[in-house]
Amino acid sequence: MILPGGTLGVLGGGQLGRMFAAEAQRLGYRVVVLDPDPEAPAGQVAHDMIVRAWDDPIGLAELAARADAISTEFENVPAEALRTLAQDRPVYPSGDAVWITQDRAREKSFLADAGVETAAWHPITDPSDCAPAWEAIGGAQGILKTSQLGYDGKGQERVDSLASLRSAWQHLGAVPCVLEQRIALATEISVMVARTADGITTTWPVGENVHVDGILHTTVVPASVSESTATSARTIATHIASALGYVGVMGVECFVATDGRLLVNELAPRPHNSGHWTLDAAVTSQFEQQARILAGLPLGETSAYGPTAMVNILGDAWSGGEPRWDAALSLPGVRLHLYGKREARPGRKMGHLTVTAETASDALARVLAAWRALTT
Repeated sequence: MILPGGTLGVLGGGQLGRMFAAEAQRLGYRVVVLDPDPEAPAGQVAHDMIVRAWDDPIGLAELAARADAISTEFENVPAEALRTLAQDRPVYPSGDAVWITQDRAREKSFLADAGVETAAWHPITDPSDCAPAWEAIGGAQGILKTSQLGYDGKGQERVDSLASLRSAWQHLGAVPCVLEQRIALATEISVMVARTADGITTTWPVGENVHVDGILHTTVVPASVSESTATSARTIATHIASALGYVGVMGVECFVATDGRLLVNELAPRPHNSGHWTLDAAVTSQFEQQARILAGLPLGETSAYGPTAMVNILGDAWSGGEPRWDAALSLPGVRLHLYGKREARPGRKMGHLTVTAETASDALARVLAAWRALTT
C-alpha cells in the first residue's frame, strides 16, 4: 500500500491525466507526469513533469525513480514502455493488457476467446482479404476501421459493397484494418469497471451515449435500457476485466441492437469520456478509483447521487470567439470542466458540462441548454 504523501506517476499528459492528478492530489498524493508536450494538460497541474517521449529510456528511468507506482491515461502509449517501467515499479494496467487493446484485431480476438459477443468482423491486411471479409459480415453494410490509432471517428469509413470496401482500404492507407458489420442500433451504452490487483471488481451505473460524427456528444446516467440489459452489461464488463487480468479502471463500450442483442464494441484501458459524470455525481469518481487502485487502497463506492447528464465541449464552440461561460453557468446545477488545452480546434475535446437532476431527461435537457448557451 502506498500511503498519502507518496507519488503516483502517469504516462501521458492529456485531460484524463489532468483529472487523475486532481483526484490523486485531493487524496494527498504527489503526481508526476511523463509527456513530450511541455504544455500538456496534466503537466499543468501535476507536482512534477518530465518532458520526454513516451518511450524515451531516460524519461522512463526518471519516471520510475520519482514515482512509487505508475498508470497510463492514454491507450496508445507504447506497451513496451509500460513493460519497462514494470521492471522497477507497480504498473497498472499492465503493458500486456494495454497491448491487446491497442489493436482492434487483437482486441476482438481476445473478446471472442473470452466468449464475449461482438458484431461480425474480419481482419484485412492484404487486398486478398477484402472478399472473405465482405463475406464474413454477410455481404451487409460495414465499417472499415484501422486496427491501430483510430479514435473519435478517425481512421474509419462506411462501406456498402465489396468495391467500396476495396476503395476504402486504399483510402485508409492500405494499413491493417478490421471490417465490422454495421448493426441496427437501439442505443449505445458503456460501463466503467474497476479491478484491483487482488481481483476485487466493481462497476458504476450504465451510461447511455450519443455520438456525433464519431465523437461522444452526450452521456446520460442511468441509461434508458431494461434492468436486465444494464445488469448484463455490468456482468460482461466484470468478466472482461477478469479475463484480461486487468488492474485499473476500464471503459467497455457496447451496442444494444434493435433485436435485443448486447454486443461489445470497444475497450478503453483507462478512465473514459463516458465516465466523466462520476466526478460530479458518483460517490467515487473513476479518477479517484484509478488512484486508489494504483496506491493499493480499497475500492470506493460507485453509486450515483442521482440522474446525471454530460455533454462534451469541442473546439467548435470557439468558432465565433470565446464561449459564453457566464450564460452556461447561469443555469442551475451546471458544472464546468475545462482541460487546459491551449488551442481550440474543430472536433478537439476541450472540456465538458454536467448536470444532476431529478430525472435523466431533465438532466439531459438542462445540460444541452447550457451547452447551447455557450454559442448563442
